[in-house]
Amino acid sequence: MARDGEGGSGESLLTVLLAGSVNLLIAVLKLVAGLITGSGAMLSEAAHSVADTLTEIFLLTALRSSRRPADRTHPFGYGKARYFWSLLAAVSIFASGSMFAFYQGVTTVFGEAVDQTSPVVAYVVLAVAFTLESVSLSQAVRQTRHEAAEQDRRFRAQVRHGDDPTSTTVLFEDSAALCGVLLAFAGVGLHQLTGSSLWDGLASIAIGMLLAGVAFMLGRVNAGLLIGRQAAPDLVYAIRDTLSGAPEVDALVDLQTMLIGADSVLVCARVDFDDTLTAGDLERVCVRLAGELRELNGDVSEVFIEPVPRSDQDLRAAVLARYGGTPR
Repeated sequence: MARDGEGGSGESLLTVLLAGSVNLLIAVLKLVAGLITGSGAMLSEAAHSVADTLTEIFLLTALRSSRRPADRTHPFGYGKARYFWSLLAAVSIFASGSMFAFYQGVTTVFGEAVDQTSPVVAYVVLAVAFTLESVSLSQAVRQTRHEAAEQDRRFRAQVRHGDDPTSTTVLFEDSAALCGVLLAFAGVGLHQLTGSSLWDGLASIAIGMLLAGVAFMLGRVNAGLLIGRQAAPDLVYAIRDTLSGAPEVDALVDLQTMLIGADSVLVCARVDFDDTLTAGDLERVCVRLAGELRELNGDVSEVFIEPVPRSDQDLRAAVLARYGGTPR
């Protein structure tokens, strides 16, 4: 099913702008609460929100950069710029959020005991933060579900195989933000109940570990997209069936796909055609098949079809080496 590229970009922009506005407001509130209460967990959560705000700035840059049209130096367009900036967003979460939370936690646990003041302020700010983060998360979930419906996938499959890292990044960071709020609440509450700042420090360390885990997951996903990940399995199988089912095709020898941006897939196919086809017939068949693949899924933007004999041993060996099985 074809996707509306402009609509998808507009929804991504809304998701990022909403998340950025929420994170900036929450960062200020958490910082004020942390300074008033002396809570390391609250200061760690403030750093968490600052990191999330920086992430939204990177994602806005990603959306803007990836919209540039193809030119002579980048004939396939600038779609992968979205993956590059999203990767930097993952790095910023680790560098500015996780490291500060770890530092705050270690200094609280092993440093001098800190008296807690006005814990009610922390509770109020955390409640407001939880509410606002829930609103931002609901928008990210809504966008992901919409994209999953357009691609006829389940929600989990869309998170795993989706080609737009902006919604996935906001989804992960907002989920982590809600978990971070609960950890900070536990740290402040246990500090108040026991009178020991140890719990506050442990909450900060837990927040640091949470952010490090989210940064690792997002970094791995975006690194794979930036290097050149194949299209989602359902699309690959649909392309395979379309090419194999053409009456002029004797065998699909090799099929390679690569995501070259959000809603943009490169398809390279090596096909053994019926030997009775003339050169003119072959040209028309290739054009028709390329059109059918684009009609099959609007994400297919570039199609290259190479006629080859399936009996070529070197080609078969190359396919076997790549996939470790019998080429179709």
